[in-house]
Amino acid sequence: MTADSDSRALGAFLKARRAQLTPRECGLPETDSARKVAGLRREEVAQLAAISVDYYTRLEQGRVRASVPVLTSLARALRLDEDQQKYLYELAGRSDAHPRRRRPAQRLRPAMRRLLDQLTETPALVLGKRLDILAWNSAAVALYTDFAAIPAHRRNYMRLLFTNPAVRQLHQDWAHDAREAVAALRMEAGAGPDDPDLAQLVGELSLQDPDFRTWWAEHRVNSASYGTKHYRHHLVGDLILDCDTWTSPDDSGQRLMILTAEPGSPSHDALRILTSWTQQPSTDRTQDLTR
Repeated sequence: MTADSDSRALGAFLKARRAQLTPRECGLPETDSARKVAGLRREEVAQLAAISVDYYTRLEQGRVRASVPVLTSLARALRLDEDQQKYLYELAGRSDAHPRRRRPAQRLRPAMRRLLDQLTETPALVLGKRLDILAWNSAAVALYTDFAAIPAHRRNYMRLLFTNPAVRQLHQDWAHDAREAVAALRMEAGAGPDDPDLAQLVGELSLQDPDFRTWWAEHRVNSASYGTKHYRHHLVGDLILDCDTWTSPDDSGQRLMILTAEPGSPSHDALRILTSWTQQPSTDRTQDLTR
């Protein structure tokens, strides 16, 4: 095959594969409007793969060569199995780049677990890669939501911030906090640009929320490890909390996020009342993610 015929074959494969998928299979919201094409639209595939619609269109038309990170994202977006991934790479002339196998679970470090167990009146979370929520304490449940009720593969701080009504309404200035969180995720993306799970997360949120789509396109970055959160909780009212994030000294990428209030302040009293109502045994408060 010539390079041109390879490009045409790649485009034909992409088009055929997206025709085989439904929005529901890919976690996309369904609409009542009639669909002009079978399966996914081009713009939906592009969003799921975190690439531009124009770039994806040129891929289908055989006018551009895909990089390995783009192929990785497309394989994830199109739900390709191992054989299909191998075929995709071969069509793209990247047969030397083997498809990535499923990443090992992010396992909570024992030291992080001990820290959580000792923080009884202080909301705390352990965040992993892509801001996945790996563990939490009962005070964090009282403040945010019942994390155990959320499937492990959906348990992500960014996803909750944009799609969970309770978490979204907790923020007095949601737009400011969400925009800063997007900048933090963009900073992390720089360290793992070929992470297919990150591409999936970005694609989902870009389709579901126009604010996320706009802020992600700004390419703002933020590595701040501390700040102040202004919350309005439905049970105890306004809370002003200092948020500090401590990075694990190993290369696991795990971070401990702790929220505290000034001693003697109304926020401190309200936080103590809130956590006293929802104390629970230290069980079922963590679950390893499968990716």
